[in-house]
Amino acid sequence: MKHFFLQHKKLHIWLLSALGVLLALRLCRGNRVWMNALAEHVTIPLRRGLGELCYRVDFSVMEAIYVLAALLALAYVIWSAAAVVRARGRRGSRAYSALLGAACAAVTVYTLFFFLWGLSFWTDSFQDKSGVYAQPVAPEDLTAVTAYFAQQTALSASAVPRDENGVFAVSWQEIVADSPHVYDALEEEFPFLAFEDKGVKPMFFSRLMSRMDFTGFYCAYTGESNVNIDSPACLLPSTAAHELAHQRGVASEQECNFLAVLASTTSENPAYVYSGWLMGYIYLGNALYSLDPETYWALRETLPETVQADLAYNNAYWAQFRDSAAKKVSNKVYDSMLKAYGDERGIQSYGTVVDLLVAYYK
Repeated sequence: MKHFFLQHKKLHIWLLSALGVLLALRLCRGNRVWMNALAEHVTIPLRRGLGELCYRVDFSVMEAIYVLAALLALAYVIWSAAAVVRARGRRGSRAYSALLGAACAAVTVYTLFFFLWGLSFWTDSFQDKSGVYAQPVAPEDLTAVTAYFAQQTALSASAVPRDENGVFAVSWQEIVADSPHVYDALEEEFPFLAFEDKGVKPMFFSRLMSRMDFTGFYCAYTGESNVNIDSPACLLPSTAAHELAHQRGVASEQECNFLAVLASTTSENPAYVYSGWLMGYIYLGNALYSLDPETYWALRETLPETVQADLAYNNAYWAQFRDSAAKKVSNKVYDSMLKAYGDERGIQSYGTVVDLLVAYYK
């Protein structure tokens, strides 16, 4: 056994060290004081430092790293296979070494992700810091808040440019350019959200992101907030606000959706204002539909043709990816990740934004 360990000593030490760090982090996650201190003094400053570097270029460093990682992984497989073939009498040992090297790299990448981002799930949440908590929703409150959002969506719809079909026509370039300012007003209400935004970056592989059912992506490895510019523009501003909530250390997806609505609707940019009301209406409307379809349709019919056009365009866009294999796989992986970090509802946790919206606006 000792000989076996020493034969691949460096790789074994590497793997055991990475596993040791991961185990230590997981054992400490139940201590909120430790997690808050680690996040405040180490992980958040580190992520922001990485962001400072990566925002020096206009393209998404995250995408560049992922492409490079895929190419390196492919090269490693080919190189390892060739090395095993050449090894002849030592093929078993060489194959083990190749697999061990891959395991070391995978565990290290995961440990780094857990350190940079996973720990955020066990720190004080936005609800803890703000005192705004998701609460059980009474049917009459859901109806009233949904009606309010429908009204505000209708009122703000006329303030944005539209194409010949009445569809939202603000360019992604304008939306991205103004993203650093979307939280300006909300930071006055919640000072702990204060952060010097660099904004969001457009993703080159946006169409692929749509196939995987992603409208945006915050990358802890690079400190960048990235958005899918191929998705319908009417929800792109609120998506940008969602990803910028992650920049502020908010890990919960439902809290980020809630903040996206608040930040967008309190901004001075009409495109963001409309997008925020529309996003909130969609979440609330879906919840109302499951409770009372008749009331939902009665409210839906009060929306002007412009809003109806945006909703129809958004539905048609995502319908083309409904049965995508990439979407099913990515949803399964993401759902498992959320549950692994303590969110037992997984992707369904997005529905909690309704509870937060009703609690805040009722």
